[in-house]
Amino acid sequence: MHEIPTGRVRPVNRAPVNPQGDYVLYWMIAARRPHFSFALEHAVEQARALGKGLVVLEALRCAYPWASDRLHAFVIQGMAANAAAFARTGALYVPYLEPAAGEGKGLLEVLSARACLVVTDRFPAFFLPRMVAAAGARLPVRLDEVDGNGLLPLSATARSFPSAYAFRRFLQQVLPGHLEDFPAPDPLVGALLPPVRLAPEITTRWPAAPVADLAADPAPLAAWPIDHAVPPAPMPGGWLAARRRLVDFLDHTLHRYPDERNHPDADAGSGLSPYLHFGHISVHEVLAELGRREGWTPERLAAGGAGKRAGWWRLSPAAEAFLDELVTWRELGFNFAATRDDLESFDSLPPWALLTLARHEPDPRPERYDLETLLAAETHDPVWNAAQRQLLREGRIHNYLRMLWGKKILQWSRSPREALAVMLELNNRFAVDGRDPNSATGILWCLGRYDRPWGPERPIFGTVRYMSSEATLRKLRMKEYLRRFAS
Repeated sequence: MHEIPTGRVRPVNRAPVNPQGDYVLYWMIAARRPHFSFALEHAVEQARALGKGLVVLEALRCAYPWASDRLHAFVIQGMAANAAAFARTGALYVPYLEPAAGEGKGLLEVLSARACLVVTDRFPAFFLPRMVAAAGARLPVRLDEVDGNGLLPLSATARSFPSAYAFRRFLQQVLPGHLEDFPAPDPLVGALLPPVRLAPEITTRWPAAPVADLAADPAPLAAWPIDHAVPPAPMPGGWLAARRRLVDFLDHTLHRYPDERNHPDADAGSGLSPYLHFGHISVHEVLAELGRREGWTPERLAAGGAGKRAGWWRLSPAAEAFLDELVTWRELGFNFAATRDDLESFDSLPPWALLTLARHEPDPRPERYDLETLLAAETHDPVWNAAQRQLLREGRIHNYLRMLWGKKILQWSRSPREALAVMLELNNRFAVDGRDPNSATGILWCLGRYDRPWGPERPIFGTVRYMSSEATLRKLRMKEYLRRFAS
């Protein structure tokens, strides 16, 4: 039996394990996948140790912030892929879709009443920490929270970091001790768990959702109380789609990543961010597949750690550049979310940024746009409009242009605080990878988080790094991008 690293598991409450229960319940809320999951593996191991079956509950509320056809469809497609995967195992998978606000209330408690213990995912942002804490206070059995967010356990440090360099230096010192602790690729293989059947009163009151049908045709979502002005994105959700995206990126795009990722016409990004956000794929699986292709093992890591962006992994230059984004920058955001409670707060900006933005808040804004105009992509700037239209249509913005997109919102808003509120609203409502620590990092970076003062001091921006559409057009290839999103 593989032992889950102790730093990955923590009890949420003080309730006991009930060895007389009928099953172990895994409440899947963030790592929405059947593979490379510490939480699922922990639940399987507990079930085997107790000689019980396993119930996997994956539920989707209808009243979460920014609930929409786009986010619902992506999650439901993932649920359909999970249903097919779990059907081939001894676990009982229960997909539940709440048809109206409050109708799912009580399901977790009823399932927990017959459980030996409950296992769930740790996710340090959005409403999930509050939801898990509230559940822990209500449940009659122990609730374990399992961290599978990154290569570095969230418990590895209790401090946040002022820059990517500082965090990268820390990573290079402590991460080697965690790179041998990978989750099992298929936790349920060979588990031989006894079957579980739920009582009819449970399945009648909270029926399993027809996720395969809804994944194929999301039209019935029109009857649900969610935001129908945000249609499904063209990218499909689920662990199968995530794996296909990963393989396609590694096979056809990774070699272009260092030189072409900033060019919108090249579209050389990995496209994995939505799948990582919803837990349809894990960073461990990404590294395992990348390492397999390059014959890499942790023994190849460079000694020490000076915080340099390249050379520490001892992989190809393309792989090193990709991993700096996937590991350093992504896990920097998770570190902030786990060690502080102000992830999306304006006041969380570094003091120098707060000072310079306050000094320049009275500066005249030659152009000002309200939320409705920005949402509709009706500014005077064709580059910004194209980025916003990509967000509306595809649920994403090209990575480089998302930085420019945020900088221009600062320039066109009445105040920096208003700019942040607008960025969060547009990103969290329309981006499939919104509502995430990594997403928040990108937005707050536009206002100075993890950056330094830049000269010369400018109107509105002060010493916050300045970006312009004119310079972007000079530096980047974007003729085809502008044509695609011209209207």
